[in-house]
Amino acid sequence: MLAGSGMTQVIMTAMGQTIYMVFWATLFSVILGFFPAIVLTLTAPDGLSPNKAVYETLSFVVNVFRSFPFIILLVILIPFTRLVVGKAIGTTASIVPLTVSAIPFIARVFENALRETDPGVIEAARSFGATNTQILFRVYVKESIPRMLNGVVLLIISLIGYSAMAGTVGGGGIGDIAIRYGYQQYRTDYLVVCSIVLIVFVQVIQMIGNQMYKKLA
Repeated sequence: MLAGSGMTQVIMTAMGQTIYMVFWATLFSVILGFFPAIVLTLTAPDGLSPNKAVYETLSFVVNVFRSFPFIILLVILIPFTRLVVGKAIGTTASIVPLTVSAIPFIARVFENALRETDPGVIEAARSFGATNTQILFRVYVKESIPRMLNGVVLLIISLIGYSAMAGTVGGGGIGDIAIRYGYQQYRTDYLVVCSIVLIVFVQVIQMIGNQMYKKLA
């Protein structure tokens, strides 16, 4: 009875840490990733203000950061994380590398969503005398909201997986429990429960995302 109660408390605490990390990393990365996505969309060859130098430079930077394995990024960003939050270990500290790793991912996803906007709708807006700014926000962004929402759902699911790796540097969360109790202490019950919790968490996020997409599409 006590063992079961102890496990429940440990899992609930870890789940709270995972939600905390994923929520803030998602919020920050969506906000910060929106701006490069807009620049990439505007300066693309088929954009409103084509600029090959700007597009290729920013695209290269995004690709470089996307290519880093998260576990390596965790280590590389330790000085930056300490500068931002005052420490390099802990649940709050893990939000920094999670956000940095997510920004290029969501920027590319948002760019693709924006550039899938029907050219006919854009031309229709031009024919009515809409400015580039009006076309950007009233056509590109408005038409892309359902696709961008799908991108955010994918981001959340990816961050859940990344947050599990954050446990290796004291980030806490479900992944940390699976490693410390399940793997290092050979507690199969913890491994099973942590896996089930993560699966359910992902399924719930996907279901919510699907329902929201249907309402917006």
